[in-house]
This record gives sequence, structure tokens and C-alpha cells, in this order.
Amino acid sequence: MSPLLTLHHFDAVEPIFPSKDRSESINHLMKAAKFDQSRVLQQTICYHLQSNWTFSISWGYSAHVYERIFPRSILRRPLETFMPWQTGRPPLFMFNTRWPSSDPCEAPHVFFLENVYQSSEQGDQVVSVYTRKSARDMGACSLNGNHSADPISRIQVSSPAVERKEAGRIECCDVEYETGKEIASVKFRACMKGEMLPY
Repeated sequence: MSPLLTLHHFDAVEPIFPSKDRSESINHLMKAAKFDQSRVLQQTICYHLQSNWTFSISWGYSAHVYERIFPRSILRRPLETFMPWQTGRPPLFMFNTRWPSSDPCEAPHVFFLENVYQSSEQGDQVVSVYTRKSARDMGACSLNGNHSADPISRIQVSSPAVERKEAGRIECCDVEYETGKEIASVKFRACMKGEMLPY
């Protein structure tokens, strides 16, 4: 909800992108920032209701696909895929977190930023492309009406190049996906008045 102001201790933490070292990782994140500083690491949550999927996009960094519908209130809490800087008694962080899960209805498919570019072909949009880190290696969510997201290998996110995100403003998005295809497309847009969102 807040703009990215600073990043600390990059000389001591693990690289934030798989298959990149620390320096390459920060340069990769800053490449996205050059296209749109207002959206870097900002979370946008949207739904593909036909498949019962929830998409959580941390713009310029990662994308998660959950094989069920999750309320925004749950996904706003970050997955605890990191360790505290210092050990001690809980609480270790100044914010609430979620534990990673091995339940296929709760564990996301994880994708990381591969590329970002501006496209005039798509109506002056900034396009960020996220690729799968690795296979999730668990079965599909067995809830009724849910579908496996295993076929997806890339997520392409389009956001307006001329319209910057205001701090604290929630954006909405639409997901386009054909069953069995490798690419899912997500288009950011302003939320419509009275638009109903899963909470």
C-alpha cells in the first residue's frame, strides 16, 4: 500500500531473484522501477472465476497463482518466506505474516519477473512478464470447481504507461486465460464504482 522507499542489507540477504546474484537481482528490480516507480512491489489481487483462481501480483517482482478464491484480507499478509534479522521472542516482525503451506489449495504457483518493456501495440502499456520459478510438485486443489494451474509457465501483466498508481489506491485487474494454455494475461485497470470484490 506504500511506495518503496528504501531497501536494506542487500550485502547480507539471499538474492531476491532465483538464478541471479545480489547485484544482478537489485539491478533487475530497478529495471522495472525505471518503467514505473509507482507500482514497484505494489500488490494487486484479482480473480479468474471460471477456474476459481486468485492472482496476486507484486509488480516488478513476482506473481502468485492460488488454485482457489482467497479474500484480499488474507493475501495482504505476506508469506513468511524470509527469516528475522535478529532472533528473539515473538513477535519477530512489525506486521502479520502467513506460514507457507503444503496444502495445494493454499500453496501458490510462484513466478518471478523475467522482463519488462513498454508496448505501443497494446495501447501504450507497460508489460511485465513473469516466469515460473519451478514446478510446484504437488497435486491440484481438490475443491469442487477448481482447476490446476500447472500448465501456466508465464504471466503477462499489462499496466497503463501514462497513468501512475497513487499511493494507497487499490487497483483492479482482469485475467484472460484459456484452459491448457501456457500464458495467462492480466490487465491492470482502475476499479469501477461499486465493483464487488471478494473480501
